[in-house]
Amino acid sequence: MSGPVEDVSHARCRIAPMSLATSTPSALHTLQHVFGYAAFRGEQEAIIEHVSGGGDALVLMPTGGGKSLCYQIPALLREGTAIVVSPLIALMQDQVSALREAGVAAAYLNSSQSAEEMATITQALLAGELDLLYVAPERLLAARTLGLLERLRDQRRITLFAIDEAHCVSQWGHDFRPEYLQLSVLHERFAGVPRIALTATADPQTREEIVVRLRLESARRFVSSFDRPNIRYRIEDKDNPRNQLLHFLRDHAGESGIVYCLSRRKVEETAAWLADQGVTALPYHAGLGNDIRAQNQTRFLREDGIVMVATIAFGMGVDKPDVRFVAHLDLPRSIEGYYQETGRAGRDGLPAEAWMTWGAQDVVQQRRMIDESDGAEDFKRRARARLDALVGLVETVGCRRRHLLTHFGEDSSDCGNCDNCLNPPRTWDATQAARKALSCAYRTGQRFGAGHLIDVLRGERTDKVGEWAHHETSTFGIGEDLEEKTWRTLFRQLVARGLLAVDHDRHNALVLTDEARPLLRGERVFEMRIPPERRRTRRGARRLPDIPHGVPQTLFDQLRAWRMETARERNVPAYVIFQDATLREIAIARPASLAELAAISGIGDRKLEAYGLDILKLVQTAG
Repeated sequence: MSGPVEDVSHARCRIAPMSLATSTPSALHTLQHVFGYAAFRGEQEAIIEHVSGGGDALVLMPTGGGKSLCYQIPALLREGTAIVVSPLIALMQDQVSALREAGVAAAYLNSSQSAEEMATITQALLAGELDLLYVAPERLLAARTLGLLERLRDQRRITLFAIDEAHCVSQWGHDFRPEYLQLSVLHERFAGVPRIALTATADPQTREEIVVRLRLESARRFVSSFDRPNIRYRIEDKDNPRNQLLHFLRDHAGESGIVYCLSRRKVEETAAWLADQGVTALPYHAGLGNDIRAQNQTRFLREDGIVMVATIAFGMGVDKPDVRFVAHLDLPRSIEGYYQETGRAGRDGLPAEAWMTWGAQDVVQQRRMIDESDGAEDFKRRARARLDALVGLVETVGCRRRHLLTHFGEDSSDCGNCDNCLNPPRTWDATQAARKALSCAYRTGQRFGAGHLIDVLRGERTDKVGEWAHHETSTFGIGEDLEEKTWRTLFRQLVARGLLAVDHDRHNALVLTDEARPLLRGERVFEMRIPPERRRTRRGARRLPDIPHGVPQTLFDQLRAWRMETARERNVPAYVIFQDATLREIAIARPASLAELAAISGIGDRKLEAYGLDILKLVQTAG
C-alpha cells in the first residue's frame, strides 16, 4: 500500500450537507451519501443504531449480507477511531481500499508494511485523522499496540472495537486462530468501549463459544437469515470428477470462481490439468511460497475469468463480489465449512452456483483422518457428528437449501432453485437389498471388500469365492437380480451413512457398525436415490450478470473495460471501483445526468465526483 494515509478526505468532512434541522449525519444519510445505497437491508439499521448508541453486539449475517456496514457506519457516526480486528492481510487491504474510494479515512497496520509506513499511520492515528484502523489480532495483542490504544482510550478517542470473522475463536472450526482466544483483553482493558463481533458462519455451539471467549455475555445478538437465495446448490455423485468439473467450468467460461480440493497435491495437479484444457487456473495452498500465493491471489482479485484451485487455506478474507461459482472436488469437512466456502460466490447478489462432486470414498477418507488425528476424543466425536451432518446434506432427496438452513436452526420452505427442487430425484426402497448386503458381509466374516461381496451376492463362482467356499453361504446368489453397478452404489451408501465401516488395517474390509442393527431387525428402511441419466446442460454464451433484452451488452462491456483500466491506474481490484451489480444497473438505466447517476446503487458522493463525468460520457457515446 503506497502512501498509507495520502489522499484520504476525512469522511465527516465530505458527507453531503445536512439540513439545518440536524447537526450530525444520520445513519441513513451516511449510507446513502458515503456508500451509495438507498436503504438498509435486514437488521443492518437496528445493529447500527445499537452499536452507535454504545452497545455491544454479536452479529451473524451471511456473506454478502452487508456485515461491514454494521461497524463502518457507527465508526463514522461516533467521535474517534474504530479499531477493526481482521484475520488476513488481503481482507484488510481490500476493505481499506474500498473505504478510501468512498472517501473514508481508513488505514491498516500489518507485517507487509515498512517501519516508515507504520510510523506514518501511527502519527495519523494519534492526530485523530483516521476513522477506521484495521489490525490483525497478532498486531493488536503486541504490547506496543496495546500501549498505543490505551493512550487513545485515556483520551476517549476509541469509538468501538469490531472483531471480524469472529468464528475464528472456535477451536472446533477449521478457521481457528489461537490469537482470537486472547481478544478477551478488549473487555478487560477497554471497559466502556463498545464491541461488535461479526461472522457469517456459526452454528449455535459456535455462537456460545464466541460469547464466552470474547466476554460478550451481555451483548445483544442479531441473527439474520442464513439464506443466500441467489446461490444455486448442485451436488453430483463422482463419475470421472475431472471431466465433470471441466463440463461445469465450460458452462461458466469467462467467469471468476473457486475450485476447492482437500489436498495440496490435488490442488496443483487439478490446476495444471485445467490449464492444459485451456482454463485460466491458478493453484493456492499453504505449502506454496508466500510470493506465489500473493501473486496468484492478486491476479484472482484483479482480473476477470480466473479460476482459483485451492485448499481451504484460500477464501477467508476474499472480498471479491463477482465470484460466480464455487466448486468442490472433494467433500468438505462440515456443513459450516461448506456454507462458508460456497458463500464466497455471488456476494454481489447476482446469480451464482455452488457445485460439488462427492463419493463414499470421501467419507471414508475423512473418517480415517478424524480417527487418526491427535485430537482428544471429544474433538473426534464432534468432528464425526459434523461430517455425518454433511453426509445428510449430500444424501438428501429433499430441498438442499431447506436442509442447509435447518442445520442453522432456520425454518424455510423448498427453494425451487437447487438441483433436487429443479429435478426431483427418483428413489427406490433398498431396504431388502441393504439387508442382503449387510448379511453377506457378516456371513463371510467381515473381512472382505465390496468387490468380493458383490461376487457372492450375484452368485459369481470366482476363484476367490471357491477358495473361501463362499458359494456355500446362505447369501450366495441372493442378489443376482441387481446389476453389479447397483450393488456398488448400495455399498457406497451403506458406508457413507455409517452402517458399514472400512477396516483399513485389514485391506479395506467392510465391517458392520451398531447403526446396522435397526435395519437388520426391521426397525428402519433404507431409501436410495436412483442416479439420474447424465445430461449435458449447455448454457451456451450465457454470461452473468444477465443484461435484459434490449439493453446493449456492449455498454456493459465498455463499462467493465473502463473500470479495469481505472482500477489499474488506482492499483486496486476492479470491484473496489464499482461492483458488477452497479455497472449492470448503469447499463440498464443509461443515466443522462449526475443526478440520475447518483440514484444508482453503489454510487456515493465521492465516487460520483470522481467518476461521474467519465461514466456519463461512456453512456452517451455508446448510443
